[in-house]
Amino acid sequence: MPAHQFPRSPVPTPSPVSTPVERPFPRAALGVLALLGFTLISTETMPAGVLHQIASGMGTSEGVVGQFVSAYALGTVLLTVPAIALTRSWPRKRLLITGILAFLLANTVTALSGGVTLSLVSRFVAGGCSGTLWGMLAGYALRIAPPAAAGRALSLISVGAPVGIAFGTPLGTWLGTTFGWRWSFAGLSVLAVVVLVLVVALVPAADGQSATSHRPASQVVRIPAVALTLVVIVLWMLGNTTTYTYIAPFLRAGGSTVPLEGLLLVFGLASIVGIALTASLIDRAPRALVLGCAGAFALSGVVLVLFPHSPVVVHVAVAVWGVAFGGASPQLQRPLAAAGGEDADVANSFLPVAFNVAIFAAGVLGALVLASGGGRLLPLAMTAGGGAAFAVLVLGLRTVYPQHAPARTP
Repeated sequence: MPAHQFPRSPVPTPSPVSTPVERPFPRAALGVLALLGFTLISTETMPAGVLHQIASGMGTSEGVVGQFVSAYALGTVLLTVPAIALTRSWPRKRLLITGILAFLLANTVTALSGGVTLSLVSRFVAGGCSGTLWGMLAGYALRIAPPAAAGRALSLISVGAPVGIAFGTPLGTWLGTTFGWRWSFAGLSVLAVVVLVLVVALVPAADGQSATSHRPASQVVRIPAVALTLVVIVLWMLGNTTTYTYIAPFLRAGGSTVPLEGLLLVFGLASIVGIALTASLIDRAPRALVLGCAGAFALSGVVLVLFPHSPVVVHVAVAVWGVAFGGASPQLQRPLAAAGGEDADVANSFLPVAFNVAIFAAGVLGALVLASGGGRLLPLAMTAGGGAAFAVLVLGLRTVYPQHAPARTP
C-alpha cells in the first residue's frame, strides 16, 4: 500500500516551517547581469578601437577623440557614489531598468551626434550611468543568490568584463572599420535593448535598503575594511592598467616579436580562467585566493622584464597575469559587500570610482615612464602595484577578510 494511504505516520513529519528553504542559484539572472557588464565595459573601451574613424568623421584630432574615454571615466568618478546614495531605497529592479534606459539614451546620442561637445557630454552621462550600474551589481547578486554561494554569484557577474575586453571591443572595432564608427555605438545600443528585455523577463525583483539604516557615504568609506579594500583596488588596478595600456611600447622597447593581437587574446582568455578559478575557491578559501593572485600578479611583471625576447615566456607570463587579475573584481567586491552590510551598495559604488581613478593615474604614470626612456621597465608597475597590494592585504587581512565572515545579503 502506498505510504500516503496510511491514516497516520508512526514517525512525526517535521513541519515545513521548521526546515529553511534555500533559494535556488539564479544562474539565468546572473548571466543577464554578466551580459550587462559586457555591454558596459565594451562601451567604455570602444573609442580606443575607432579613434581614427571618429576623428576623420568629426573633423578633429585623435587626441580630442581620446577624451571620449576620459569623459566616460570622469562621469563614473563624479556621478556614481551620489547616484547610488540617493537611490539606495529604490527597489533594485526599478533602479536597474532606469539605469539601463539612461545608459541606452546616452549611448544612442553618441552614435548620432555630429559634434564633439555633445559627444563628450553624452559620454560623461554614459559613464555616470555605467558606474551606477556597476556599483549596484554586486549588491543585486547577493540579494538574489543563496548566501552560501555569494562568492560564486559575484564571480559569475564579473565574467562580462574580461569577455568584453577580449571580444567586445575587437568586434566593435571591426564594425567601425567595416561599416563606419557610428555602427560600433549603434550595435552597443541594440545590445543594451536586448539586455533591458532580458532584465525585465529574467531578473527577479529585490528590495532596496531600509530608509532607517542609511549611513552617509562619507561614513561608509571610512569603515576600515572598506578603506583598506579600496586601497588594494587602486594599487592593483594601477599596476595592471599601466602595463596593459602600454603593452605595445613595452614589446617594442624589449625587441619582442610577439604579435600584440594574439597576446591580448591570451590575456582575455586567461582572465576568464581566473574568474572560473575564483568562482571555485572564493567561498572556501578567500584569503589564500586573494593573496595567491596578488603575489602571482606581481611576479609575472618581473618575468616580463627579465625575459622580453622569449615568445614562450612572454605568453606564459601574460597568461599568469590574466589568471591572477581576472578574478580580482569579485575577490574585492566580496569584502566591500560584507563590510558595508546594509550599505553594501554604497560601499560597492566606490569600486568603479577606485578603478577609474587608477585608470587615470595609469595613463599619466605610463606616459612618464615612456618619456624617460624606460619602456622596457613598464611591467615593473605590475610588480610595484601588485606587491604593494599584497603587503596591504597581509597587514590588513583580518580586517579585509575576517575569518568565517561571508558576504552578507544587503
